[in-house]
Amino acid sequence: MSKAVEAFRNSFKIPELKRRIIFTVVMLGIYRLGCHIPTPGINGAALAEKLGGMGGLLGFYDIFSGGAFHNATVMALGIMPYISASIIMSLLQTVVPSLERLAKMGAEGQKKITEYTRYGTILLCIVQGFATAVYLQRQGADIVANPGVMFYIMCVISFTTGTAFMMWIGEQISELGIGNGISLLIFASIVARMPQAVFDVFGMVHRDQLQVFQALILFVLLVAVVAGAIVVTTGQRRIPIQYPRQIKGRQVMGGQRSYLPLRVNQAGVIPIIFASSIMMLPGMVQNAVNVPWLNNFFTDHFGYGSLGYNFVDALLIVFFSYFYTAITFNPIEIADNMKKHGGVILGVRPGKTTADYLNKVMIRITLVGSLFLAIVALLPNIVMSVVHVYNWTVVSFFGGTTLLILVGVGLDTIRQVEQHLIMRNYEGFSASGRRTRARRG
Repeated sequence: MSKAVEAFRNSFKIPELKRRIIFTVVMLGIYRLGCHIPTPGINGAALAEKLGGMGGLLGFYDIFSGGAFHNATVMALGIMPYISASIIMSLLQTVVPSLERLAKMGAEGQKKITEYTRYGTILLCIVQGFATAVYLQRQGADIVANPGVMFYIMCVISFTTGTAFMMWIGEQISELGIGNGISLLIFASIVARMPQAVFDVFGMVHRDQLQVFQALILFVLLVAVVAGAIVVTTGQRRIPIQYPRQIKGRQVMGGQRSYLPLRVNQAGVIPIIFASSIMMLPGMVQNAVNVPWLNNFFTDHFGYGSLGYNFVDALLIVFFSYFYTAITFNPIEIADNMKKHGGVILGVRPGKTTADYLNKVMIRITLVGSLFLAIVALLPNIVMSVVHVYNWTVVSFFGGTTLLILVGVGLDTIRQVEQHLIMRNYEGFSASGRRTRARRG
């Protein structure tokens, strides 16, 4: 604990790091203030009272928006449209040659892809904003006093502006602050709802709605998910690499052995965020389109918590784990670099054989990481079925996707802070006094 406190103090001794941390905190504070700006024409207090402790898909969406959805503020859509647009753009890069060439052009190409992602975000905001307006209008006259075309237009403009502003905040944090801006926005949204979950637990125990034994199970799940997330997030498979000795004059250079670290969870929490974003889209369409047979089909087979929903969600998490890993990890490039510098993996031929070996190892360890993510994502439904704790807000915070995102984003941010500290010869947050070390797999 003393090491962590000392590292935190040292963070404010470095002018650049101090500026980045303060900037990040200020921008997150502005975002949280924006979550309380009401949308014109909507009675937010009445809507919050009517929805109450909503669970299921809407409750999950509300957590990601930091409570902005059940109050229908200008940021009710949250950052999910941007994430959905990023998913679509990433998928298109693998099938559209022009986008694939842009992705390989470096900073300029990435700048153009980011621009296309912004346009896609605005388009999705318009569609989702209209769907949300239809859903709100159906809640009754006490929620929407003046329904009609102007109400739809106002909602679409307000919700689109709110998400666009969030997108700008996230990009500014990534560029001028510390950590990944979009992930930190989701992090702040979840943290904002966490105190309510803790109060709900004590309230349920006090009213005898929750037994002490059940509360202990939730606490054990909390510790287990945090510990598991840390182990999987920092876990690595280290591949030993041997470099040949070179004699230059009277000096013998090289000959040392190093390691190539392959992360068990190369994609981090991105697969869960991507999968959650995809799973929210059908529900929003269902709320907007009043087609009885379609609503019955989704409710019966793909309603939140159903077997079909859990199965598809788990498949999407595994898919995006491999998809994102394939984007960020290039075994052919790594094998070529090793060959240029004379590095070899013992027992493996250089070149294509090395690339195939690295790809095979990454496929195996990614399976472990993706299955862990899928199990954690399904934990709230398992707890409700086995432990019989039916307060969805409580269950989702004490074991599940939200907790995993908190741990993953927190570790990533701490790792970036440590990099700044170590570059300037300060100690990191870890007990070893250097940096957060990976666990060997």
